[in-house]
Amino acid sequence: MYGNFPVVLDACVLANGRLCDLYLRLAEPPRLYLPIWSTQILEEVHRTQTTKLKRPYSLSLAAYWREEVQKAFPASTVDGWENFLSLANNQEKDRHVLAAAIAAKSSLIITFNLRDFPATALTPHGVEAQSPQDHLLTLWSVAPAIVISKLALMAKERDEDLEDMLIALGRSVPEFSGFVLKFAGLI
Repeated sequence: MYGNFPVVLDACVLANGRLCDLYLRLAEPPRLYLPIWSTQILEEVHRTQTTKLKRPYSLSLAAYWREEVQKAFPASTVDGWENFLSLANNQEKDRHVLAAAIAAKSSLIITFNLRDFPATALTPHGVEAQSPQDHLLTLWSVAPAIVISKLALMAKERDEDLEDMLIALGRSVPEFSGFVLKFAGLI
């Protein structure tokens, strides 16, 4: 049930390596939501990965990332979003994100750029924007065992202990990270 809920992930979430890793793991079986993006969102991720990060990806690594994400989540790329651009009246640079949500019939956009998605622009389309931190806390409330198991696997596969990984994740989502650290008895 909850695993089929479509959620648009903005480029700022997908371009954040550690946060993206967690979000994509939470979308793998048993998935807690269905990730949605457009080709334009993926192009924005590519630009960020190759030009805006402290340690930019090579062009080949960024292309490989995109290919693998599209292969792992073939149903996540929404088509026809361009037809809804004229309906989006949020911040101009992020209208494509709202258009993708409308096209995918998604009622939720996950973004750090909440100011670019005012309620006055979203409500007519039945869409809400939420921070990654708030959404992760919601996913935790729905399925804490799944979230903690995926965090533990993520730490293991990154060859980090859970505490260090959560502290690093806390740079992006401090309240969520602190909550999980406290839950796990690590602080």
